[in-house]
Parts: sequence; structure tokens; C-alpha cells
Amino acid sequence: MAAAARARVAYLLRQLQRAACQCPTHSHTYSQAPGLSPSGKTTDYAFEMAVSNIRYGAAVTKEVGMDLKNMGAKNVCLMTDKNLSKLPPVQVAMDSLVKNGIPFTVYDNVRVEPTDSSFMEAIEFAQKGAFDAYVAVGGGSTMDTCKAANLYASSPHSDFLDYVSAPIGKGKPVSVPLKPLIAVPTTSGTGSETTGVAIFDYEHLKVKIGITSRAIKPTLGLIDPLHTLHMPARVVANSGFDVLCHALESYTTLPYHLRSPCPSNPITRPAYQGSNPISDIWAIHALRIVAKYLKSHGMSYPISGLVKMYKAKDYNVDHPLVPHGLSVVLTSPAVFTFTAQMFPERHLEMAEILGADTRTARIQDAGLVLADTLRKFLFDLDVDDGLAAVGYSKADIPALVKGTLPQERVTKLAPCPQSEEDLAALFEASMKLY
Repeated sequence: MAAAARARVAYLLRQLQRAACQCPTHSHTYSQAPGLSPSGKTTDYAFEMAVSNIRYGAAVTKEVGMDLKNMGAKNVCLMTDKNLSKLPPVQVAMDSLVKNGIPFTVYDNVRVEPTDSSFMEAIEFAQKGAFDAYVAVGGGSTMDTCKAANLYASSPHSDFLDYVSAPIGKGKPVSVPLKPLIAVPTTSGTGSETTGVAIFDYEHLKVKIGITSRAIKPTLGLIDPLHTLHMPARVVANSGFDVLCHALESYTTLPYHLRSPCPSNPITRPAYQGSNPISDIWAIHALRIVAKYLKSHGMSYPISGLVKMYKAKDYNVDHPLVPHGLSVVLTSPAVFTFTAQMFPERHLEMAEILGADTRTARIQDAGLVLADTLRKFLFDLDVDDGLAAVGYSKADIPALVKGTLPQERVTKLAPCPQSEEDLAALFEASMKLY
């Protein structure tokens, strides 16, 4: 009888599944049941959208002083870099603070593509200043530096590696309360004004790594499109490449319910959780914006971190620099050729949005179609011809692979696993694009 009952239950479950709702949320890959096995939890069964409050509008930066006044701020740190400190976005923010009687101190020594050393310098400044609120005016480098300064000033007895992501750091959860942070982005690529992530070059290992916690996300992001008018042409392009690759990777990454392990406590659920019905909507929309307007996330980190002599055009810095957006996009054709073995239909959909005619494309050619589409897109935008054009050679591949291995927060979300040999092949294929 027990066997007959089990068979009957299985039959009824199959019937219910066939009759289930066919809306995108229930009918797509996300409709699978929670990832449980007889031995316990294996993969996750939920995703969480943890973002900052966002206010968008031309000239909205003028409201920052009122926001700080409403928060009761009495001693504010305004962080920026030396180039931006002379430009209108910072001046507008400072004028608003003065108008609303907010005492503030400017820290303008943020490093473009920050390092652990530059983070530590900003942290020391914040700890000495005893600030009760922060304003970050700049790109991802400024916002990430400000997040780190706020965190460690709020947790002064913590070791720097305590909150740095594993395997380089200890990846401890943040349990201390932080001060309010208002982010005013001046570029359009990182999205750092909405995230609990702060990225830096760890100089000892010459790799990029991050601090990842919902606790460090800005309290408010003021998105003022007027600030983008002050971006040089290549900064616009490289920021756009970051958007491009964020969208592509978000849409083709491992679905959240296939990510393992399942967290034992919600506080340990990572910031990077995998594709989901909400992120899919934004990824597609972002890609359409890039495809329409730009022409007028693991392998990139060692490329930026191991940079030799290359200095990107339109970046006024005193150190070699491969901008993050550029480092990401240089490997994208090879990477998406590789990842298309999983979810090839999504890769074809992305290629079509970017302008490819996919009507006669074979599903098994999805990766090649997307890669060719990306190469044409990048060629039209005068992007450097692969890693060799920014100073790398085949001799650098072992170091690039080594620099990729610690990036588990992103590489583990790739739709298919990758060996060191796979990574080496991808870097070699990226030495030349065209």
C-alpha cells in the first residue's frame, strides 16, 4: 500500500506541474523547487534584492544638503578625487552643504582604481575625523573608498582583512551600525550607489578583491544625469562597457536556485546571488540602452590589478591604469563563447538585442554568434585590440589565471565551472580581438 500511495502522490504532483501557471516567474528555470536533498540543504531557494534608496533627476544634487540636515548631520566627510574636486559636480554638492549650514571636510585623495593602501589612507582620515555622515561624489572608485572608510571608522578595532571577501580575507559579517552615506555618482557604469560592494586592488597579490556586505550600501543614491556631461569620451565608453558586461553576465549567470551552498542564515546569503526574474528584467533593459546609445566580471580583476605601463586615454592619473570597464570587455567575446554551452538561448537573445540577425542561427552556435556581435560592437567603438594592446603577452597568462582564482564571489556564478586550463585558454583567446 505504501508504494501505491507514493506512486499516486507522484502522479498528482506531475499533473499539478503540467497545469501550473505559465507566467515568466513560474514557468522559467526559476520554478524549480527549493534545492533540498535527503541529506539537507544543498542549493539556495531564495534571492534578496538589497539596494539603496535612489532619487533620480537633473540637478538633484542640490538636495544633498537638505538630506543631511534632515538626518541631523553635524560633521560630514565629502569624498572625491583630485580631478573631480575641480569640476561642477563637487562644487554643486559643496554649495548645497554650505547653503544648508552643514559643516563638512573634503577628502580628495581617492585613487582611481583604489588599492588596499589608498583604502587605508581614507580609513585613517575617517577615523580621525569622527564623522557622523558621508557624501561620496565620483565614480565607483570614490563610492567604494567611502564605503570602506565608513565601515572601518565604525569598526575601528577590526583588522582590515576581517571584512574582505574570502579566500583572501576572512569575510566576516558586518554587525556594527554604520553612519549615513549619500552617494552621488558621476559616471554611469558601476552602479556602486546601490550596492554593498567595495572593490580594490590588493597590492600584495596584485589582484582585485572586495568587501561585500549589505551593511555598507549607501543610505541614498542621488543620480543626477547632468554630471555625465563632464565625462571625457573614453570614460563614457569604458563606463558603458561596464554596463554592457554587467547586463550580459547578469542574464547568463547561474540561476539563484542553482547556487550552492544554501545559506544556513540569511545574513550569509551573498550579495552576488545569480540570475532571477527581477534582475532579468533590468539586464535586458540595460542591454537595450547600451545597444541604442553607446555607439554614438571575474577575469577582468587581474587585468586591472597586474597592469604594467598602459595608461588609458582621457584618465588624468599618475599611475598605470586599465579602467575596469575596459578590462571587463576585452575578454567578453572569449568568455561568452565559453559560457554559451549553458543557457545558449539566452546568449542568442543577447546577441539579437545587440543587433545580430539570429533568425537562422543554430542554438549550438550561440556563443560564437554573441562573440562575433561583441567584436563588431567593440571595433565600431575603437576599443583596444585585445589584452596585447594594453601591454599583456602569453607570458603573463599564468599570473592572470592566478589572479582570477580568488574571485569566487563572481566566478562561482558562471553558468559552467572553469578549470585553470579553461581560464588560460580564455586569456590566450583574448590577446587579440579582431
